[in-house]
Amino acid sequence: MARLVLGVAGGIAAYKAVALCSTLVQRGDDVDVVMTDGAQRFIGALTFAALTHRPVLTSLWDAPETIPHIALARSAEAMLLVPATANVIAKLALGIADDLLLNIALATRRPIVIAPAMNAAMYDHPATQGHLRTLAERGVAIVAPETGFLAEREVGVGRLAAPEAILAALDAVLGRTSSLRGQRVLVTAGPTREPIDPVRFLSNASTGTMGIEIAREAHARGARVDLVLGPTLVAPPPGVRCVRVTTAQEMFDAAIALAPGADVAIATAAVSDFRPVVAHAHKVKKDAAPASLELERTPDILATLGERKLVKFLVGFAAETRDLEAYALEKLRSKQLDAIAVNDVSVEGTGFGTGENTLVVLARDGTRTDLGRAPKAELAIRFWDALARARVASTEAPL
Repeated sequence: MARLVLGVAGGIAAYKAVALCSTLVQRGDDVDVVMTDGAQRFIGALTFAALTHRPVLTSLWDAPETIPHIALARSAEAMLLVPATANVIAKLALGIADDLLLNIALATRRPIVIAPAMNAAMYDHPATQGHLRTLAERGVAIVAPETGFLAEREVGVGRLAAPEAILAALDAVLGRTSSLRGQRVLVTAGPTREPIDPVRFLSNASTGTMGIEIAREAHARGARVDLVLGPTLVAPPPGVRCVRVTTAQEMFDAAIALAPGADVAIATAAVSDFRPVVAHAHKVKKDAAPASLELERTPDILATLGERKLVKFLVGFAAETRDLEAYALEKLRSKQLDAIAVNDVSVEGTGFGTGENTLVVLARDGTRTDLGRAPKAELAIRFWDALARARVASTEAPL
């Protein structure tokens, strides 16, 4: 049984939301229905009120003393938008909140499932497809419409997905929200900067996005998350405890301090392997610059975590440009990891500083899981699913 918000937008498929609502109630879910003005032109609020035995909200000014958009956003375990029209999809992607339904969607930090329904031309329009990609990258679960007979007496894509498909997507996100409940997760993310002088440093192109999405997904699954984050303009996810660091030494100190007792540690950070032996206190002028820069190794966070056995399940990341899995397997063995995720950062459009990535997860028991190419938010979901299987296998295999 779950506490849900069912948002109904103004499309002809609004009448199908009635059957979905009935199914949710029959299986024991508590459902608060929120309708747009357009939805009320297709179906009456009384119908949903009779099914749910709860008042149906249609306006920001309904029960204003309760601040309904915040109260519902915080009390619900998930939100459904069925049907999701092109207008609602566009506004949600752009962060426009001009009615109660969109205010709730913008305020919620719980999973959102949307089921688009519209004419095929509207669904296929580049704007609609772009907005759907944006929402998918943010972790919204999208139940693709079916191809079939449409209200315009045409056959095409845009018909609301079957109730079974919508319920399956809902159950999937609800299952995710509790899979890490009661567990503590440590994630390192982003680059480090090793100063040469006050204005110059050694670093790399990492933005920390992949690690941030992994931390976000861990929090969504119920974990208590510590995120050790290097210098980046990408904002950490709400709800996680974020420790900001700059250098490899600072990241090492923070990670080692937070690691003891963690159920899972995931080292996604692109830590600089070397730092200047001397960091100058003042900017080095060109005419005084040395002909060479002497470097020394930075502390190895992953190897230290593996050697000291500070966490129950240790996962590394390997960003490679050739011999990907051979290098990753050697890193897994040498640093005493339980699993490692490897990606090819030479592939155009993936890796550092991009919205997409490709990942292969290699586990200590020899299991190989190809997560494919996808937006990093989607890959984070696949990553945690693969890790769940690897963790089960690690408890069954001899150490």
